[in-house]
Amino acid sequence: MDKKQYSVEAIQTGTVIDHIPAGKGLTILRQFKLLHYGSAVTVGFNLPSKTQGCKDIVKISGVHFDEQTANRLALFAPEATVNVIEDFKVVHKMQLRLPETISEVFRCPNLNCASREEPVKSRFYVNTQGGQTKLKCHYCEKTFPRDVVVEA
Repeated sequence: MDKKQYSVEAIQTGTVIDHIPAGKGLTILRQFKLLHYGSAVTVGFNLPSKTQGCKDIVKISGVHFDEQTANRLALFAPEATVNVIEDFKVVHKMQLRLPETISEVFRCPNLNCASREEPVKSRFYVNTQGGQTKLKCHYCEKTFPRDVVVEA
Protein backbone atom coordinates (compact mmCIF):
# COMPACT_ATOMS: atom_id res chain seq x y z
CA MET A 1 0.00 0.00 0.00
CA ASP A 2 1.42 3.37 -1.03
CA LYS A 3 1.50 6.09 1.58
CA LYS A 4 0.45 9.53 0.41
CA GLN A 5 3.00 12.23 1.10
CA TYR A 6 1.83 15.78 1.67
CA SER A 7 3.75 18.93 0.77
CA VAL A 8 2.66 20.66 3.99
CA GLU A 9 2.74 18.91 7.37
CA ALA A 10 -0.54 18.00 9.09
CA ILE A 11 -1.60 19.78 12.29
CA GLN A 12 -3.23 18.15 15.31
CA THR A 13 -5.64 20.98 16.12
CA GLY A 14 -6.27 24.35 14.53
CA THR A 15 -7.37 25.85 11.21
CA VAL A 16 -6.41 25.12 7.63
CA ILE A 17 -7.18 27.73 4.97
CA ASP A 18 -7.10 25.76 1.74
CA HIS A 19 -7.60 26.60 -1.93
CA ILE A 20 -6.14 30.10 -1.62
CA PRO A 21 -5.33 31.39 -5.12
CA ALA A 22 -1.59 31.05 -5.78
CA GLY A 23 0.25 34.17 -4.65
CA LYS A 24 -2.42 35.29 -2.13
CA GLY A 25 -1.03 33.37 0.87
CA LEU A 26 1.12 36.28 2.09
CA THR A 27 -1.84 38.66 1.81
CA ILE A 28 -3.89 36.32 4.00
CA LEU A 29 -1.05 36.07 6.54
CA ARG A 30 -0.67 39.85 6.71
CA GLN A 31 -4.33 40.86 6.57
CA PHE A 32 -5.44 38.39 9.25
CA LYS A 33 -2.32 38.91 11.39
CA LEU A 34 -1.87 35.15 11.60
CA LEU A 35 1.64 35.45 12.98
CA HIS A 36 0.39 37.47 15.98
CA TYR A 37 -1.34 34.50 17.60
CA GLY A 38 1.99 33.08 18.72
CA SER A 39 1.03 29.72 17.24
CA ALA A 40 2.88 27.63 14.71
CA VAL A 41 1.97 28.69 11.17
CA THR A 42 2.76 26.58 8.13
CA VAL A 43 2.42 28.06 4.66
CA GLY A 44 2.64 26.36 1.29
CA PHE A 45 2.98 28.39 -1.88
CA ASN A 46 2.21 27.29 -5.46
CA LEU A 47 1.20 23.79 -4.44
CA PRO A 48 -0.45 21.55 -7.03
CA SER A 49 -4.25 21.67 -7.07
CA LYS A 50 -6.64 19.54 -9.09
CA THR A 51 -9.19 22.36 -9.38
CA GLN A 52 -6.96 25.47 -9.54
CA GLY A 53 -3.72 24.26 -11.07
CA CYS A 54 -1.72 25.90 -8.26
CA LYS A 55 -2.81 27.07 -4.82
CA ASP A 56 -1.51 28.40 -1.53
CA ILE A 57 -2.40 26.89 1.85
CA VAL A 58 -2.08 28.23 5.40
CA LYS A 59 -2.22 26.10 8.56
CA ILE A 60 -2.47 27.70 12.01
CA SER A 61 -1.98 25.39 14.95
CA GLY A 62 -4.25 25.83 17.98
CA VAL A 63 -6.36 28.64 16.45
CA HIS A 64 -9.99 28.41 15.31
CA PHE A 65 -11.76 31.04 13.21
CA ASP A 66 -15.34 31.98 13.87
CA GLU A 67 -17.65 32.22 10.87
CA GLN A 68 -17.44 36.03 10.69
CA THR A 69 -13.64 35.99 10.51
CA ALA A 70 -13.69 33.16 7.99
CA ASN A 71 -16.13 35.04 5.77
CA ARG A 72 -13.79 38.06 5.63
CA LEU A 73 -11.43 35.76 3.75
CA ALA A 74 -13.91 35.70 0.86
CA LEU A 75 -12.84 39.25 -0.04
CA PHE A 76 -9.29 38.00 -0.71
CA ALA A 77 -9.85 34.38 -1.68
CA PRO A 78 -13.50 33.65 -2.54
CA GLU A 79 -12.74 30.02 -3.50
CA ALA A 80 -10.95 29.26 -0.24
CA THR A 81 -12.26 26.84 2.33
CA VAL A 82 -11.63 27.02 6.06
CA ASN A 83 -11.22 23.66 7.73
CA VAL A 84 -11.37 23.18 11.50
CA ILE A 85 -8.97 20.45 12.57
CA GLU A 86 -9.21 18.31 15.70
CA ASP A 87 -7.01 15.27 16.34
CA PHE A 88 -5.55 15.55 12.81
CA LYS A 89 -9.02 15.30 11.19
CA VAL A 90 -11.31 17.86 9.53
CA VAL A 91 -14.29 18.23 11.89
CA HIS A 92 -15.90 21.22 10.19
CA LYS A 93 -15.51 22.69 6.70
CA MET A 94 -16.68 26.26 6.13
CA GLN A 95 -17.62 27.46 2.68
CA LEU A 96 -17.06 31.20 2.56
CA ARG A 97 -19.74 33.82 2.00
CA LEU A 98 -19.06 37.49 1.41
CA PRO A 99 -19.77 39.62 4.51
CA GLU A 100 -22.39 42.39 4.20
CA THR A 101 -19.96 45.04 5.49
CA ILE A 102 -16.23 45.28 6.05
CA SER A 103 -14.45 47.82 8.27
CA GLU A 104 -10.82 48.86 8.74
CA VAL A 105 -9.53 46.55 6.02
CA PHE A 106 -9.59 48.68 2.86
CA ARG A 107 -8.97 52.33 2.02
CA CYS A 108 -11.40 54.24 -0.19
CA PRO A 109 -9.80 55.07 -3.56
CA ASN A 110 -11.83 58.31 -3.81
CA LEU A 111 -9.30 61.04 -2.98
CA ASN A 112 -12.17 63.37 -1.96
CA CYS A 113 -13.70 60.87 0.48
CA ALA A 114 -13.99 62.00 4.12
CA SER A 115 -12.39 58.73 5.22
CA ARG A 116 -9.10 59.83 3.63
CA GLU A 117 -8.66 62.96 5.75
CA GLU A 118 -10.86 62.47 8.82
CA PRO A 119 -9.99 60.20 11.76
CA VAL A 120 -12.72 57.65 10.96
CA LYS A 121 -12.55 53.91 10.39
CA SER A 122 -13.09 52.84 6.82
CA ARG A 123 -16.33 51.01 6.16
CA PHE A 124 -17.68 49.41 3.00
CA TYR A 125 -20.88 47.64 2.04
CA VAL A 126 -20.16 44.47 0.07
CA ASN A 127 -22.24 43.16 -2.83
CA THR A 128 -21.84 41.33 -6.09
CA GLN A 129 -22.90 42.56 -9.50
CA GLY A 130 -22.48 40.39 -12.56
CA GLY A 131 -20.28 37.95 -10.64
CA GLN A 132 -17.89 40.73 -9.56
CA THR A 133 -17.42 41.81 -5.94
CA LYS A 134 -18.13 45.51 -5.40
CA LEU A 135 -17.45 47.68 -2.37
CA LYS A 136 -19.54 50.77 -1.63
CA CYS A 137 -17.91 53.32 0.67
CA HIS A 138 -20.04 54.25 3.68
CA TYR A 139 -18.83 57.88 3.59
CA CYS A 140 -18.71 58.98 -0.05
CA GLU A 141 -21.22 56.33 -1.24
CA LYS A 142 -19.17 55.56 -4.35
CA THR A 143 -18.99 51.94 -5.50
CA PHE A 144 -15.73 50.34 -6.64
CA PRO A 145 -14.72 46.92 -7.97
CA ARG A 146 -12.94 44.93 -5.22
CA ASP A 147 -9.65 44.88 -7.16
CA VAL A 148 -9.55 48.72 -7.26
CA VAL A 149 -9.86 49.13 -3.48
CA VAL A 150 -6.50 48.80 -1.75
CA GLU A 151 -5.77 47.37 1.65
CA ALA A 152 -5.49 49.87 4.48
